[in-house]
Amino acid sequence: MNAGASVDRLDTPATPNPNPPLLSSTHLQRRPTVLRIPLETDYDLEATLNCGQAFRWRLTERGWTGVIGTHPVCLRSNGRGLEAETAHPVSDWDWLTEYLQTDLDLEAVLRTFPDDEPMRAALASCRGLRLLRQHPWECLASFILSSTKQIVQIRQIVEALCERYGEPLPAPPASPFARARTFPSPARLALAGETGLRACKMGFRAPYLLAAAQRVAAGQLDLDRLGARRPENARAELMQLPGVGPKIADCVLLFAYGFQAAFPLDVWVLRALRRLYFPGRRIGPGRLRRFAAGHFGPYAGYAQQYLFHYIRNAKDEANP
Repeated sequence: MNAGASVDRLDTPATPNPNPPLLSSTHLQRRPTVLRIPLETDYDLEATLNCGQAFRWRLTERGWTGVIGTHPVCLRSNGRGLEAETAHPVSDWDWLTEYLQTDLDLEAVLRTFPDDEPMRAALASCRGLRLLRQHPWECLASFILSSTKQIVQIRQIVEALCERYGEPLPAPPASPFARARTFPSPARLALAGETGLRACKMGFRAPYLLAAAQRVAAGQLDLDRLGARRPENARAELMQLPGVGPKIADCVLLFAYGFQAAFPLDVWVLRALRRLYFPGRRIGPGRLRRFAAGHFGPYAGYAQQYLFHYIRNAKDEANP
């Protein structure tokens, strides 16, 4: 672990304190494990979990509650770091630090961004925004479901899918994790059929998700292997799936595998590039993609997410 973060594992104290545990006091006797991660650089937890790269997080009075793999977890900012709590004791927290990318030297990444007015404005607006490192299958399935949908709608579809086909995870009944479920496996969704998937309100996306689940479950697409491929080859393989175009493929390459050459071009990023870099000009997606590849440096994928979050939150912007 580098100087960006260190990890302290603490048992939840049984006595009151000004920073209460994420689980209610009725479960303190279970002494769930708390992880505190001191950070030397900013980590904007709300922006990171709420910026359209992952769709299973909801804000509760206890923190940001979600599921990472088989781990229900609550996250919150805690002074100069983060705090996490699970329903049961955890001895190995690598799954969390990998997901949150707390070892990343964010300042070094930001220094690679071009020193131009649009990026300075995006940095000022979004400082502390991080890219997560998600499980490839959940990331792929979620972005297949994202087509032509807004973030709140994607969350609703993903929640319905997990409620219907995910495996329940053990948790105390009165805890924030009482209804937690895994993200459904490819094998489980491959058996659900198109009618079952449509029951989750995903509409025309159902056959696309079903086809992806069937191919992954059958071993025709090895998602674990894609991370070792060249980005262009991994992108081409993903785009063989029905319903997966360049934007969805690039989202998976960036958010699941960390390929920084991936620069997803959705309606918001296209709007940001045209408005901030080519005002008043009619520039097509192909030229914008070439511009992005040459302009934003070795962490272009990171720069893309800053532009995406910045333009979405600009006060004078309306939803597309």
